[in-house]
Amino acid sequence: MRDDLRKNFASDNVTPACPAVMQAIADANNGNVPSYGHDDLSLTLNQRFGEVFEAEVTVFPVTTGTAANSLALSAMVPPYGSVLCDQSAHINNEEGGAPEFFTQGAKLVGIPSPEGRMDPASLPPTLQQNRSKGVLTPPFTALSLTQATEWGTTYACETIAELSEIAHEHGLTVHMDGARLGNAIAHLECSPADTTWKAGVDVLSFGGTKAGAMAAEAIVFFLNDRTRPMVEAMTRRIKRGGHLWSKQRFMTAQLLALLENDLWLENCRHANAMCQRLRHGLYRHPAVNLPFATESNEIFAVLPEAQVEQLRSEGYQFYTYPTPQGVPGRLVRFVTSFYTRPEDADALLESLIS
Repeated sequence: MRDDLRKNFASDNVTPACPAVMQAIADANNGNVPSYGHDDLSLTLNQRFGEVFEAEVTVFPVTTGTAANSLALSAMVPPYGSVLCDQSAHINNEEGGAPEFFTQGAKLVGIPSPEGRMDPASLPPTLQQNRSKGVLTPPFTALSLTQATEWGTTYACETIAELSEIAHEHGLTVHMDGARLGNAIAHLECSPADTTWKAGVDVLSFGGTKAGAMAAEAIVFFLNDRTRPMVEAMTRRIKRGGHLWSKQRFMTAQLLALLENDLWLENCRHANAMCQRLRHGLYRHPAVNLPFATESNEIFAVLPEAQVEQLRSEGYQFYTYPTPQGVPGRLVRFVTSFYTRPEDADALLESLIS
């Protein structure tokens, strides 16, 4: 293994698929089976996800997080409606307009928060102001939460429950972007149910790729009076959007492999541990500023410009962001994964110290 391949901390999307997932794909590659989700593996998805989340669910596998978020929202929001989310939300900044496209024009409205977590106190006045505008503004019909957030923080289950209760009282359904849900669960030490439907979430975009899949996400409907009508037309939405796989068994195999013996959570716990290893080392560095809590597998740090350039000259890869006002240096993001070894984190820290 070349050392430079272990220096990419830009994202948890840069890793290979984990061995169990690749083995599951190989095992599924045997014989002729019914297509379009009628194979034996795919027919177990609802039951298996239901066991993991302790709820009655309907699951639709897709290959990308963009598809999961956008198609989920298309079932929740009419073209004349709008989605309330945090200003930093992925759907608001990095989906290339896909949510607006798949909802046929629904508006996304982001409200600011210091660490990517929406404040329950901010919801009632925002919702009331929206309603007071009448037909002059698109009505809020869905609340979208990101768990873990774009800044590497997590929502407490109680906060999600409070946000969901307010949303439901105002007639909104609740969506969760769970691209890094496993990392949040690993940090919170809660059950998958605790941070989703038990806290009021109606529809989940389940992240499999960042947890070790090759290309597998899932739209999970927690069945209740709000979601049952959405499920009926979902297969047609997926087909119309070009996301119905004929050989779905290969996508399903990945998801089932991740759920087997909680592999997805094991992978996420390891990623979180490697991120904490980085944080502890960075915390001891006198010139490093850590502006956000590290509660998943992402760590944000303000580094001196010279050290940022030094890391890049050594082949390290990472993203940079606008630095908080008045703070010298440059804000960088390091992301760890199931594939990150302790020696990889230690080598990065050693480069910063040298």
